[in-house]
This record gives sequence, C-alpha cells and structure tokens, in this order.
Amino acid sequence: MVDVEDELELVHLLRAVTVELDLLAAEFAGANDLHPTDLRALIALLDAHRAGETATPGKLGEQLGLNSAAVTALVDRLEQRGHVRREKDPADRRRVRLVVAEQAVKLGWSFFGPLIDRAVGRMRGYRASDRDAIRRFLRDMNGLVAEQRQAQRD
Repeated sequence: MVDVEDELELVHLLRAVTVELDLLAAEFAGANDLHPTDLRALIALLDAHRAGETATPGKLGEQLGLNSAAVTALVDRLEQRGHVRREKDPADRRRVRLVVAEQAVKLGWSFFGPLIDRAVGRMRGYRASDRDAIRRFLRDMNGLVAEQRQAQRD
C-alpha cells in the first residue's frame, strides 16, 4: 500500500532544503555584490570545471536560459569583479572559454566550505546503501525538475 503522506513529506522536505539553500545563496550574493544570476553562473562554471568540460558563453546561456546579450553582460560583470576570465580555447582558437578565477573559488569556499564540510561529515553517518538511495532520489528529482522546466519552455 502506498503511503501518500509519507511521499508528500519527502517532497516537502526537499522543498524546504531548496528554500534554505536559496536563502543562503541569496545572503552570499548580497554580501558579495553579486546578482543571483551571477552566483548561478559561477556555480555552473565550477560544475563544468569539476566535470572536465569546457565552459563557453553559449553553454552558460543554455544552462541559465539567457540570450547572448544577457550572457555577455553577465560575463562582463563577473570579469570586472575578477571572478571569471575569458580565454581563447586552445582546442579551437575561434572559441572563447570561461574560467573561474581562483579568488572566486576561495571566496565561495570561505562561505560555503563549512556547510560542505558539515554535510560530508553528516553523510558519513549513512550506510553506503543509504547514500546510494539518496543519490538515486536526488538525481531523479533533479531530472524531474529539469523536465518540467523544459516542458514549460516548449
């Protein structure tokens, strides 16, 4: 028998975590003179770097749902603040890649690092099978949200 209340509680708990993370991100952005989109851009660029992917203005625009003019203004702001560099892509000199500056990484780590450290520590209290279930759940939820966003754009 399906316990709908139990399932709804999980959805509401996920939403509560999302709200808290959004509030924390807004505090960081405000304290560092960043627009929320600037912060999302930095996160997207750091994720690309961690995945070994080349970040370009076009890919960033796709991820954030921005047109090329908005991406140019966004990257200009981040570059002026020393958070991002535009570089020629060594694999294709016609293409520009975006690189997050070390000072931006340090700034982010100084704010979010303690939370990340605590989260990793908390995860160590779960069995590997529990972490696998959590990972599967979060990936599924992320996929569902991405599908919903795409459906609303279409």
